[in-house]
Amino acid sequence: MRISGWLAGVATAAVVALAAGQAAAQEGGKLKIGTEGAYPPFNTLTADGKLEGFDVDIAKALCDQMKVECEFVVQDWDGIIPALQAGKFDAIVASMSITDERKEQVDFTNKYYVTPLAVAAVKDSDLKGTTPEDLAGKTVGAQAATTQAIYAQDHYAKAGADVKLYPTQEEAVQDLINGRLDAVVSDKFVMVDWLKNSADADCCKMIGDVAGTELETGIAIRKGENELREKLNAAIDAIVADGTYKKVQDKYFDFDIY
Repeated sequence: MRISGWLAGVATAAVVALAAGQAAAQEGGKLKIGTEGAYPPFNTLTADGKLEGFDVDIAKALCDQMKVECEFVVQDWDGIIPALQAGKFDAIVASMSITDERKEQVDFTNKYYVTPLAVAAVKDSDLKGTTPEDLAGKTVGAQAATTQAIYAQDHYAKAGADVKLYPTQEEAVQDLINGRLDAVVSDKFVMVDWLKNSADADCCKMIGDVAGTELETGIAIRKGENELREKLNAAIDAIVADGTYKKVQDKYFDFDIY
């Protein structure tokens, strides 16, 4: 059956992207890793433009294990899945939670960490908990296109909270600092790191975990790239087994996130 020129172009691009991802899985190749660069301590850009963070170090460890070269591509969060699908990079290592909705668009490796959501608020907040009833009437911030944004819209907004979404986690936190928000819902480990290390964190406090929100985080790849997924899974298992994972984890956290 013949297809239109546009569809043929799309099909060709998909085949080329698939071949590139499969080639990258071979020893001596190059694996292009997409990450956000605005989600400390997992992935962030330094003042001089250097990528660092837990995601970045884990990706480097996996590339070393697979004997491939890592090349990082910085991509805004809201366009990161379309960029993967378009072949801009071969895998997303950017603290992406594994959800049924995302599984319709991409395939995932096994987990490389697990996290719940948590709520932080201004220090003098009268918040007593993290339930929808606790947040009713409050202004709650979250990063757009994330599991925390979905949770905030599906639970807090329906209970009467005013939910505001931001392009990055950092922008949501800044509005909390500046008094424009009553609370922020976030990946717990991101918030723990910020409250521990930020010079501005004395404005705020952790309210607690959001019950029932624990999710596994995985590496996203294009649909059907089974060889690459298997190699990444084997590499994850290997760095956990040989202690490399723990060395990376201990650089950022004083507790187990696996």
